[in-house]
Amino acid sequence: MSVPSTPTKPFLRALAGETVSPAPLWLMRQAGRYLPEYRQTRTQAGSFLDLCYNPDLAVEVTLQPLRRYGFDAAILFSDSLVVPDALGQPVSFREGEGPALTPIRSARDLEALSLSGLHQHLAPVYRTVAGLKTAIPTTTALIGFAGAPWTVATYMIEGSGSKDFAAAKRMMWAEPTLFRRVMDLLVQATGDYLIAQIDAGAEAIQVFDTWAGALPEEEFRRFVIGPAKTLVERIHSQRPGIPVIGFPRGAGVLYRAFVDETGVDGVSLDSTVPLAWAAAELQPRCTVQGNLDPLLLLAGGDALDAGVDRVLTALGKGPFIFNLGHGITPPTPPDNVARLVDRVRAWKG
Repeated sequence: MSVPSTPTKPFLRALAGETVSPAPLWLMRQAGRYLPEYRQTRTQAGSFLDLCYNPDLAVEVTLQPLRRYGFDAAILFSDSLVVPDALGQPVSFREGEGPALTPIRSARDLEALSLSGLHQHLAPVYRTVAGLKTAIPTTTALIGFAGAPWTVATYMIEGSGSKDFAAAKRMMWAEPTLFRRVMDLLVQATGDYLIAQIDAGAEAIQVFDTWAGALPEEEFRRFVIGPAKTLVERIHSQRPGIPVIGFPRGAGVLYRAFVDETGVDGVSLDSTVPLAWAAAELQPRCTVQGNLDPLLLLAGGDALDAGVDRVLTALGKGPFIFNLGHGITPPTPPDNVARLVDRVRAWKG
């Protein structure tokens, strides 16, 4: 486990293996459409990608939830698909439909992509990180992030979101050499991108493998654990002291293998992970983060309070960061988020 560069910050202390009380707190998609100020800023930006590539506005939307709730960590406002966009596979977002890409289905399609313009294309993102470094409170940690290679590959190959990942899995099994080339490109690009975020000021990294749970065990080990291990080892060796959180959403019992084999400093848990199992099997191995169901946050009231208490009771006695099992949903009332924050802050064990 690496040693955080700023161990006075509660979030980084927890990632270093310390039990911190009250538990450090941030929420995935804490900057987003549930906040009226975000919706206003989003209108100013134009498209969603325009917002991601506008450092002034991206800094502003990252700061908005901090002003309201005083979270212990800020996470760069961007999107996982800026990486294929920077490689030369144009990305667009259709309102209400999600991302659209020209799919990679052949070696010729792949050959059109290149690492050569990666950093030039992503320079606005690095400026956002640098701006946040000076703008966030001194006790707040700054998280950089990227999508994991498998998850990003699914969008690149499918050309959009997917329910069954048929095109990606077909390539994985029927054209393994081509699929491996896609993955190798993404491992390199993702590592380059994360190192540049660290150099711009990120103090921790989270790697989101949103579709990890779609893979059988053997492929999970090859295409989720393998790339994550490579990224963690690169960050730990090239930028010592920067902790890495992995999020292999839907991994089930393979969460333990993921933790043991990748060397992550922390693991973010989806809402299906049993709390007692996580406390017994994962928390002795690394810091755990999670895992309240986002729809409990939407529901609010006594159900929300009880859910918060269950998570804290199970995981609050060891290295732990409070979070959701996935991102905040857009209809969530901001007052419910305030209620959650107050509940976590007041927890006495």
